[in-house]
Amino acid sequence: MIDPKKIRQDFPMYRNNVTMQKKPLIWLDNASTTFKPDCVIEAITDYYTKETSNSHRGDYDLCYNMDMKVLESRKAVARFINSDSREVVFTSGTTNSINLVAFGYGVKYLKEGDEILLTQAEHASNVLPWFKVAEMTGAVVKYIPLEEDGRLTPENLEKTITDKTKIVAVAHVTNVLGFIAPAKELAKIAHKHGAIFVLDGAQSVPHIKTDVKDMDVDFLAFSGHKLCGPTGIGVLYGKYELLNMMEPFMTGGGMNAKFDMCGDVGYLEPPLRFEAGTQNLAGILGLKPAIEYLESLGMDNIEAYEHELKKYAVEKLQETGCVTIYNATSEGGIVTFNINGVFAQDGATYLNSKGIACRSGQHCAKILIDFLGTVATIRASFYFYTTKEDIDALVEAVKTAKEEYLNAYFI
Repeated sequence: MIDPKKIRQDFPMYRNNVTMQKKPLIWLDNASTTFKPDCVIEAITDYYTKETSNSHRGDYDLCYNMDMKVLESRKAVARFINSDSREVVFTSGTTNSINLVAFGYGVKYLKEGDEILLTQAEHASNVLPWFKVAEMTGAVVKYIPLEEDGRLTPENLEKTITDKTKIVAVAHVTNVLGFIAPAKELAKIAHKHGAIFVLDGAQSVPHIKTDVKDMDVDFLAFSGHKLCGPTGIGVLYGKYELLNMMEPFMTGGGMNAKFDMCGDVGYLEPPLRFEAGTQNLAGILGLKPAIEYLESLGMDNIEAYEHELKKYAVEKLQETGCVTIYNATSEGGIVTFNINGVFAQDGATYLNSKGIACRSGQHCAKILIDFLGTVATIRASFYFYTTKEDIDALVEAVKTAKEEYLNAYFI
């Protein structure tokens, strides 16, 4: 069972009584980034104060120890998503990971007339790289229609996919609407048509149990900072045979086996082939305890608790009669809404005056606005340290937002 008040004792951001506008901080922007527990901060501090060295760059003890710690982190990631450690590539985050697939695989293998399938709900990180691939190769970007509530279904993929489709790239959990896509069924359809299935796991891996073998995904991308790990570290999982087919996105030290004056270059085997230059070693070392912390809580417990919070938040917000909720039926711990009569950014600014941190705007999902029928929204997103009292504070602020904000700024 999840006990958020007890869990908060592990997080300095709560112990230090951080405030906003002289109010106790209520953090409801976990889809953007998450707080870091002591174990993660200690691992990063130890690197800088006790273990500083490079990896694969020396024949002395500190360097060897760093090599082993990087390997241990890679194995922890592999265990967490049920993959082989050779299939775990360290990147700077989800954006870097998807770009690596787009330019390392997509540019190499796609040709004019090939199709790339996305949805309207995708984050910019899973749209803009594919726009660039299409521009470079002559491929065409198309969209799988969403259900009326914003859900992605296997049926709609089956209606859209053709024999020209080579890439299907979708979010496992969308960052605005919070629906959990049926990744296993979608991957099966993609493979039936000879397409590669790319899964954006930025909003799913931190919140639900992830098994790449069971889902049979070809690539999975996610970020450390959204699962209580450091910023600047991410993961690309790829099936080993596909990683072997790819071109490296970046070249340089640490990823080659040889090169000579004639331009004859030999690359290392994956995953090192894709890790040119000095890596974010502090981030890699901090990622392992973050994963172990989540494992200690249990991913099934985290998912169940967030689902409970989501249901509670939707019910309480609807009772106010002051909001429009755009994703009341989705499973993820995200509530996307607007305060009736108040522009989204104005609403978020008012919430800030109450010490409540929510995201407002288009949430990097700029092609979703036509689907939603509004130019911007407020997003409250939860994690295992979120309490029902946090949600109660949000609800109380929503009740007074329109009158107090308009009185304060426009009268």
